[in-house]
Amino acid sequence: MPMVVSGIPPLGLPSLKTGLLDDDLRESAYELLVASMLFSWVEVNPVEDWKKEKSSKFLSGFKSKKDKLHLQSQSSEKHSKHFDTVRVQMQISEAMGECTKRNLIQLAARRSCGQVDLPQISLGLLLGTFKSDFLNEKSYMQWKNRQVNILEELLYFSTNVANSEHLNIRGCLEKIRDTKEWDLQMSASERVEVLSSVRKLALRLSSLPGKIGLQSETHYWTACYHLNIKLYEKLLFGMFDILDECQFIEEFDTMQSFINLTWPTLGITPKMHHAIFGWVLFQQFVATGEGMLVEHAVIQLQKISTAEEYDEKEGQYMNSLVCSRQCNDREVKLSLVQAIFLSLSIWCDNKLQDYHLHFNQQPSNFKRVMALASAVGLLSSGNCSGTKLTTLNASNDKATRKLKRYVKKSIEAACMRVANTIDLELKVEKTHPLALLANELKLIVEREFREYWPVLCHLFPEALTISSMLVHQFYGERLKPFLKGVSSLSEDAKLVLPAADVLDHYLNQLYTSGLKENKSHHPIRKELDHYQIGEVCKPIILDWVIAQHAHILEWTGRAFDLEDWEPLSLQQRKAASVIEVFRIIEETVDQFFGLNLPLDVTHLQALLSIIFHSLDAYLQRLLSQLVEKSHLYPSAPPLTRYKDAVLPMVKKKLLEFTFLDESVSMKLKGLTTPKLCIRLNTLQYIQKQISILEDGIRKSWALIRSPIGQSWAKEEPPEASERDFLSCSEAMDELFSTTLNCIRDTAKIAINMICDFIGARVVFWDLRDSFLFPLYRGNVENARLDCVLPHVDTALDQICGLIDDSLRDLVVLSICRASLEGYIWILLDGGPSRAFSDSDIMMMEEDFNVLKDFFVASGEGLPRSVVDQEAKFAEEILSLFSVQSETLIRMLMNASEHISLELDPPKHGRRNLEDANTLVRVLCHKKDKVASKFLKRQYQLPKSSEYDDIPSDNPTLISPMVFDLLKRSSSLQWTNNGSASFRSIKSRLQKATSDIRNVAW
Repeated sequence: MPMVVSGIPPLGLPSLKTGLLDDDLRESAYELLVASMLFSWVEVNPVEDWKKEKSSKFLSGFKSKKDKLHLQSQSSEKHSKHFDTVRVQMQISEAMGECTKRNLIQLAARRSCGQVDLPQISLGLLLGTFKSDFLNEKSYMQWKNRQVNILEELLYFSTNVANSEHLNIRGCLEKIRDTKEWDLQMSASERVEVLSSVRKLALRLSSLPGKIGLQSETHYWTACYHLNIKLYEKLLFGMFDILDECQFIEEFDTMQSFINLTWPTLGITPKMHHAIFGWVLFQQFVATGEGMLVEHAVIQLQKISTAEEYDEKEGQYMNSLVCSRQCNDREVKLSLVQAIFLSLSIWCDNKLQDYHLHFNQQPSNFKRVMALASAVGLLSSGNCSGTKLTTLNASNDKATRKLKRYVKKSIEAACMRVANTIDLELKVEKTHPLALLANELKLIVEREFREYWPVLCHLFPEALTISSMLVHQFYGERLKPFLKGVSSLSEDAKLVLPAADVLDHYLNQLYTSGLKENKSHHPIRKELDHYQIGEVCKPIILDWVIAQHAHILEWTGRAFDLEDWEPLSLQQRKAASVIEVFRIIEETVDQFFGLNLPLDVTHLQALLSIIFHSLDAYLQRLLSQLVEKSHLYPSAPPLTRYKDAVLPMVKKKLLEFTFLDESVSMKLKGLTTPKLCIRLNTLQYIQKQISILEDGIRKSWALIRSPIGQSWAKEEPPEASERDFLSCSEAMDELFSTTLNCIRDTAKIAINMICDFIGARVVFWDLRDSFLFPLYRGNVENARLDCVLPHVDTALDQICGLIDDSLRDLVVLSICRASLEGYIWILLDGGPSRAFSDSDIMMMEEDFNVLKDFFVASGEGLPRSVVDQEAKFAEEILSLFSVQSETLIRMLMNASEHISLELDPPKHGRRNLEDANTLVRVLCHKKDKVASKFLKRQYQLPKSSEYDDIPSDNPTLISPMVFDLLKRSSSLQWTNNGSASFRSIKSRLQKATSDIRNVAW
């Protein structure tokens, strides 16, 4: 059976013996259409216009002559418009159209009744058309030969023509075909005589009864049905827009009504029309690719089966329109409808055997072609030996086998096509062949699932499982040798393994989806056998993570060593090193999840471990740069008792200092307040980034498909794997808390330490000369808080401009706390130059309230409740100065029984109101005779006027450069004359206890 693989299988109609071409048939079809219109005297309009026209004719007797002329003019214009539409659609030139119409009008005028037929049209045109009607001789010759060929096809090759008639008709046609004889030598009367001889035979054949006996049937219906069908095809093709062959013309209905006028001439019945029109629509679809044409074709073909059954004679007529097909070296006879259905079935069968190729560009046409195949049926045996086609139905075993064959052949062909083109694509895609193959195969199954399976699943539910299994097997055979050679995470492994893993899981998902759809089918396997990617990947991924650990630690150390603790910019007030550290960590995390390989909890634990060690190493190095804030505090001065009088010639005793440890000194130089603020911002950034990093890891982990406990393995036992347990949120929270929460805690500790250090640094170091030393020095009235508070305000402004907004309150609270500590230091450890009378206390209390209000800042600073709580102890210390000295002495007597065994003053922050050292210092700073007398008698403390707590300006005593450090040394020493007072404080306080009990003050 001849079949055009890329085209359309022929119907097998008898061939035209005269060799008429497509253009000849189209022009002859036009002539037939115009003749049918003229002979029928029908003005073709839409239905509404027809009604109007009938109404006009009915009322014509009541109209004036002028109205009638107007209607005739309108009718003439409509006729002209319709003829132009037909001419343009049939692609006939305007000159040829006018010539044809003129001659056919004359032919119609000569005939008062009867049915027009093809020989009459050709004879009428030959009679009235001359060489002068054409632009050139070639056009005339082509036109005349076509008319002769039509007559020869209809008359000479008719089986009802006798031998004598054969000789006569051949001679006449030869004369017409001979240009020299017909156009030059013969007279007009001689030409009429030749045409009359041909007309006699044509009239005899026309008068013959029809072969079947149908109403209006003529001899030509069955004798020349192959020519009639081809002419009708050309007429139907004329309904497509010549400028856009995918669309019908706007005048489709009008054109259809004109074409229907040719049915009596060509022997077309409604069923024949539906069959031929469906065939024409299909051919136009193949030529243009417009899918809507297939849908129209299916509608026409379905009308054949749904139409009312025709009578016996009509059935005989339809069966008499025989088409011949060669099949297995023998000829098969088919009716016209059978031939059309068979040709469509063969074409569909050919396309569906590789639907991935034929519908790749327009997958929507797959559904349309499947509908066409359902309408006509498919060859169950793959040949045309039988005319019965298999109906596509899910319950039809033959149809199921056919569809299964389509799926297998199409998938196999698509896979082989991709595999054969890999080498060419590798020149563009710089990747591994197996990676590229996996990606391409995934595209095939994606297209299968998205475009083709929704159509196939209703007829063949197994389509998806079969296609998934075939692709899985095809790729697995090529992947297996590669997996055996994988021993490390090489570049090839990074390319192939992720692509293979994605394909593996996607195919399994499609396979199980197909199983759910095909509920009646119970396969042996619930899922496809996974490629051994997880087993291969587990050790090499772990090796890769471990290798990243050393790399990150090295980069972290290098970044920290280069850090100068300067802000990146005014907007980014954090250290450059922390940005670099997180960049490296995030890059590693991206690479980790970017591997797109099967991961388990061991890999995640390893990743979190290197993150922890990297950030912990950074934090520990940051903490190692800090020093104890105790190095910032001034040492306690010598204990003295208040005494104004001193001889002017007596030289005051000076304090002597020792050097700080060199390492501490170097660290303090680098711990300036701005650099401390940058460290704080850096720690705060770490806390924020840890949360962002954790969220990102959690989300990425949630997207990971593990090789164990897949989401589609629904029947897995609860104790199947550790991964199932670790997938729950509580287990994941525990895993993250054991690592990242440690970093958060360390960062929080470091923030608190630095905040505490900043407060002490600002008050006891940066503001020592403007706050600690000047306040209440010598005279309270002349050294009030309002003189030193602007310096604190300036320092706060500078710090708030450096720190992150989220740290502002924490740092301000630290400075507030340190300021209160400094105020306490002034009250208790202010040295010999500070002594407070009862009148001073009121001013000091005012200053103290101003200090608290300063940090509250009218509601824009710290909460008042917080400030009040922090100031509570300082307020209590200040209140002791309002207590009578006699009461303080009795309080001291009670406290001396519990005095610390240490000779040194209590460390900073450990004081309390009932502490003996606190009470002694309050007595020492009271400008009171009772207190002075008690201190002299019981402890032999020297007079305050004998000491100068400001070092001498003599450069020979101490270098100005190291003076700041020395003044804060906890190993501060006094001169020999003044050192005994505090060293004997324990014994003297204990000895004085018994005396105090018996003495009234």
